[in-house]
Amino acid sequence: MLDRVQKVLDKVRPGLQADGGDVELVSVEDNIVKVRMTGACGGCPFSQMTLKAGIERAVIEEIPEIKEVQSV
Repeated sequence: MLDRVQKVLDKVRPGLQADGGDVELVSVEDNIVKVRMTGACGGCPFSQMTLKAGIERAVIEEIPEIKEVQSV
């Protein structure tokens, strides 16, 4: 499961990096993905929107059994 999630994150990563940010996979537990927003994304007021509308949507599209993506 970690590999599958990492592959999806690798697809969205270029967009984050273009704005000076990044995302790091922390864990997958009970079909909930935990990530850490880093760089410019770590302190950005829009990071929660990026997490839900961008990252979570992409992960759930490719891995439907995932329930949620959370920032830790």
